[in-house]
Amino acid sequence: MNQECFVTGGSGFIGQHLLALLTRKGHPVTLLMRAPQRLPALREQVEQLGGRGELLSAVAGDLASPGLGLDAPARERVRQAAVVFHLGAQFAWGLSVEQARAVNVEGALAVAELAASQGSRLLMAGGFMLANHQHLQRLGIDLQTPSRTDWDQVYRRIGAYEGSKLEAHFRVLARMAERAAALTVVHPATVCGHSRSGHILATQPLAGLIGNLADGVLSAIPGSAAHWLPLVSVDFLVELMLAAAFDSEQVGREILALDERTPNLQGVVQLLAGVLGVAAPRRHVPIALLRLLLKIPGLPKLLRTEVESLDFIQSTRFDTAATQALARQHQLLWPDIAQAIQATARYLASKPSAV
Repeated sequence: MNQECFVTGGSGFIGQHLLALLTRKGHPVTLLMRAPQRLPALREQVEQLGGRGELLSAVAGDLASPGLGLDAPARERVRQAAVVFHLGAQFAWGLSVEQARAVNVEGALAVAELAASQGSRLLMAGGFMLANHQHLQRLGIDLQTPSRTDWDQVYRRIGAYEGSKLEAHFRVLARMAERAAALTVVHPATVCGHSRSGHILATQPLAGLIGNLADGVLSAIPGSAAHWLPLVSVDFLVELMLAAAFDSEQVGREILALDERTPNLQGVVQLLAGVLGVAAPRRHVPIALLRLLLKIPGLPKLLRTEVESLDFIQSTRFDTAATQALARQHQLLWPDIAQAIQATARYLASKPSAV
């Protein structure tokens, strides 16, 4: 069953772990890379994560370019892919709408068109907030007819990064339905480090939270005791992606990759503080007040917190029954999320430049 795969976003955090798992299972993988000359370094990183670097190859391309910037030989090379994994996105707070749409929306549509045109299954990474329908409706998204949504208004309300991810999701769903093409979406929660090694990249939001706590910047916990930051360990996430990608029963489904056992935000901070050897803040600050404070010029930089990040701190609970069923069917074992949180903190603490 060593089917060929095509992956965008392979050099990112989730991408590295997905490549390690895919190649460990024997799947040859072709990567979309803006700089294919960096492939040797990526192979080395994938091997450090337990994968087989020799099964990786790359084609030059860019999500922001028409047709992904693929030339004819590159298109022929990826044509054999049984599954296209779309993980690529431009992530940053404060992105311009033009940047976000060019990469995250138009790029996703180009990947969808590629998969549909060559008969590949598309496995796309979304985001757990897409499972919070009340939140989407508050933003003004028309869930019955998404094409009627005023996306400019949505972007103004939540920022260009998250707005573009939401728009991309609904537009890709519509495009794949038009083409009668096979699509599965996995919606990750905020991604924790590897459940055993703790491996995480410093650019990840959870790493930023750990850095703020270690440096004494986090003096109060956003929200209340009911608020949490839903997490999933990166190793379980990619196992779930792989299982869904090759399971014909998952075509047309959306899978919520979220560990419902994640402690509330106060509990997460206490676990992290215990590893870091710092005092955990005990008081809470209402999110509405924090939003107002972060409008003060200079304060986001001082607090090392962007207002866009607050949307991911939730009091909503999510239904993970379908995900639990998929995990049982494929005999996937959820790692202990508390241990994964602690392993992530230990990993970052061992690399002072990352904290």
